[in-house]
Amino acid sequence: PPCERLSCHKSSVCSRSYFVVVMVFFHVYIINVIALLFYVHYNSGQEDASRSRDTPSRDHQRPESRRPPSKDEFLRDIFLPRIEGIRVGHVQKVSLMPGKVHEMRTLSLKPLLFIPGFLSEDECRVVMQLAQLKGLMESQLMVQDGQEELARELNLSPEEIFNLLDINQDGQLQLHEQILTHSRVRDGIWLTPENLREIYAGLKADKDGNLLSLEEFRLLSNDAFQRFLLQRGVKRSQLVRNSRHTWLYQGKGAHQVLQDIKEVIRLTRLPTKLVDLSEPLQVVRYEEGGHYHAHHDSGPVYPETACTHTRLAANASTPFETSCYITVLFYLNSVDGGGETAFPVADNRTYDEVSLIQNDVDLLDTRRNCDKSNLRVKPTKGTAVFWYNYLSDGKWVGEQDEYALHGGCVVTHGTKWVANKWINIDPDYQRQARYQQLVSQQSEEEEDDEGL
Repeated sequence: PPCERLSCHKSSVCSRSYFVVVMVFFHVYIINVIALLFYVHYNSGQEDASRSRDTPSRDHQRPESRRPPSKDEFLRDIFLPRIEGIRVGHVQKVSLMPGKVHEMRTLSLKPLLFIPGFLSEDECRVVMQLAQLKGLMESQLMVQDGQEELARELNLSPEEIFNLLDINQDGQLQLHEQILTHSRVRDGIWLTPENLREIYAGLKADKDGNLLSLEEFRLLSNDAFQRFLLQRGVKRSQLVRNSRHTWLYQGKGAHQVLQDIKEVIRLTRLPTKLVDLSEPLQVVRYEEGGHYHAHHDSGPVYPETACTHTRLAANASTPFETSCYITVLFYLNSVDGGGETAFPVADNRTYDEVSLIQNDVDLLDTRRNCDKSNLRVKPTKGTAVFWYNYLSDGKWVGEQDEYALHGGCVVTHGTKWVANKWINIDPDYQRQARYQQLVSQQSEEEEDDEGL
């Protein structure tokens, strides 16, 4: 019928129109793609040609000066991966190269302390011989005269000094208060309660032989202790530290063993930049009777205090400086008797400085009371102990780890050789970044000068 034919004709016309429209859009799309490819190719050719015109030939091209990393780049780069202690006695295996595995055992969690096997017997021998070749000096000199000038610089009245020393503010100085805050500050002389009683008796200052009142304290001049010690004489056993030491350079041109020790420290997973900027290797020898009373390697950092290694990058004058280290302590020989590294308050629940001296028992005294320390590490050739000295803030280091208090027990038989590797680290993240940037710039300038 006519109507059916008409319907079929209209449907055919619609289909053809739709097909034409689709094909037109498709061809336009293809043309656009081809045009875009030509445009990119043409522009890139022009840039290459322009670059070849503007850039001298390789033979005449001047070396491009290296741009020192910006402060923001340093802030992104520096970080402190911290080994997890897991639990006391936990052993984890670490390796620097295939086929050579080191075991690192957790000794305590407060402080976080590990003991890995680091050095071979030959490496220990070479380090000791290099130290002997260079020559060792006394680690601490005997008490010196000339305390009057120090007394004038102190510029504090007897009342002010007394109040500073009176920790519990009861108006009297107990023996432990005098030992902790006064008698060990000036010349590094280690005074026991018996020594103090002897000094007070000699100075006729303390009538009851135990407590020192403000009136009695006024009778003592600032240099009274030093004057009495000079008259009576000081034994080496009364020094805070009785040893000899030297420093060994580990940079370019140093003995290969010393350079290898820096590489071995990578087992601690400390950043290479930190290890490269660390102190030279300190080698220490303790003869029979040698000791080092308990102390902290790193001090607390307050707003008015700067770390010694970053003081130039502090951008401010600070009245006080302190050492800021991560410690790696190598044992270069096995000791016949004594010489352990003692951690008096390791893994204690709490830390209280005043409680370190109770009933004439001084936990800081490594000549008398090493056996009362919570943890003692026996020196074994080739091993090391490693601790951070600071708590973690999640990315960097935070407050001082007071539990890192440690000392060297008296050597009862033989000789003790150790080497200290102190890794400089400032708890102030920004200041450490500025310090690393300054050192990097200085190193690059020196390299440029050598190349001229």
